[in-house]
Amino acid sequence: MEKTVAAISTGNAPGGIGVIRISGSRAVDIAAKVFLPLDGSSLTDLKGYRAKYGNIIIDGEKADNAVALVFRAPKSYTGEDVAELSVHGGILMVRKTLQAVLEAGAEPAEAGEFTKRAFLNGKIDLTQAESVAELISAEGEQSLKASFNALQGALSKRINSVLESLLDASASMAAWVDYPDEDIPELSEAELEKTLKSCRAQLKELLDNYESGKTVTKGVDTAIVGRPNAGKSSLMNMLARTEKSIVTHIEGTTRDIVEENVSLGGIILHLRDTAGLRASDDLVESIGIEKAYKALDGAELVLAVFDNAEKLSESDTDLIERCKGRRAIAVINKTDLNGVLNAGEIKNGFKELVYVSAKNGEGGEQLAEAVKRLLGVAEFDSSAPLLANARQKKNCKAAYDDICEALYALGAGVTYDAINVMIDAAADELLSLTGKKASAEVVNNIFSKFCVGK
Repeated sequence: MEKTVAAISTGNAPGGIGVIRISGSRAVDIAAKVFLPLDGSSLTDLKGYRAKYGNIIIDGEKADNAVALVFRAPKSYTGEDVAELSVHGGILMVRKTLQAVLEAGAEPAEAGEFTKRAFLNGKIDLTQAESVAELISAEGEQSLKASFNALQGALSKRINSVLESLLDASASMAAWVDYPDEDIPELSEAELEKTLKSCRAQLKELLDNYESGKTVTKGVDTAIVGRPNAGKSSLMNMLARTEKSIVTHIEGTTRDIVEENVSLGGIILHLRDTAGLRASDDLVESIGIEKAYKALDGAELVLAVFDNAEKLSESDTDLIERCKGRRAIAVINKTDLNGVLNAGEIKNGFKELVYVSAKNGEGGEQLAEAVKRLLGVAEFDSSAPLLANARQKKNCKAAYDDICEALYALGAGVTYDAINVMIDAAADELLSLTGKKASAEVVNNIFSKFCVGK
């Protein structure tokens, strides 16, 4: 990390300001080559957490008004000296400023390099670093809160609590085994069992909450399916709050899948509006119907739409059968029209049934509640520690299994030195989870998925 790096840390679009971040031992010196304070002072004399107003200098000429912020190591985001130049947010101006900074001696930052430096300098652990990416990509309110709580260390505190208990038990056992002639009190079997069961329970809670947490933070692939003219596209438009899908009275209007991400009750649904399900001789429509069935089969959540103003058709009956045992909600649409549909047969195939009028925008709240109940997130607590991804889950599950093995061995009368091997294995998994023992390959892979500038 000897090199000083720089990147644009704001979006690639016009805005009020654009920020160029510079981090490394030469950050302030480099910034001083392209920024001249209006009061004639030197930026290099500025203390940390201070700002100066002045001008960006490019090719010896004033190019823009700007504000320079200086953060001194170790009290900065990366733990290094950091300078940030805030210029007017035109794309060209921001890029020209970055180019001037690079010509002054900085090197282009790699994807996620600022956050990677924060991790390597001990400012955050690996779970907090991963939460930064989750925070940036969050689309729903619950996801945003959960990611911020992870950044604040909610998961780290839980893992470190378990880890501390395991390491204390391991140290006590190792000392008693390695120094039998010393006056070291033996760790009682009851005390060890209590410690291991407590650790197991805490990890099990994390594992049990993984799927609901994933649902909230990542969203759910959702297919809107039903026969032609049932109101699938109207439902898509109601949920998206925009005219995303074409709506007409003509059957077969939707021939290809229309996609949109929407927030419903704080849950992100990756919606796919599909072609109406029916037998068709039309080649193009048939391709759309085939795609609809594939979307239905691959969806994590199905919104099966039925027409309240029509009796059940053969396509409806087939859809009910296909949805049995699935995470699917029966959405009976067109409640604004006279109802002739018998919902009795539909209820037998679904755990949740909701009446809506997509045309009038009615029933959205009821649908949101049904989605949360079906997905098991109705009581979701975004402040609780959560495993954010498959890597974290894998480490947690391996540690859980090692603790279960240690408990079984303890009950079978296995010697403490053998049990200690299992406890140490569990501790290693948790150390990998937080990044204290993560391999360079794992670390590099995680930060490669970040955007440049963060």
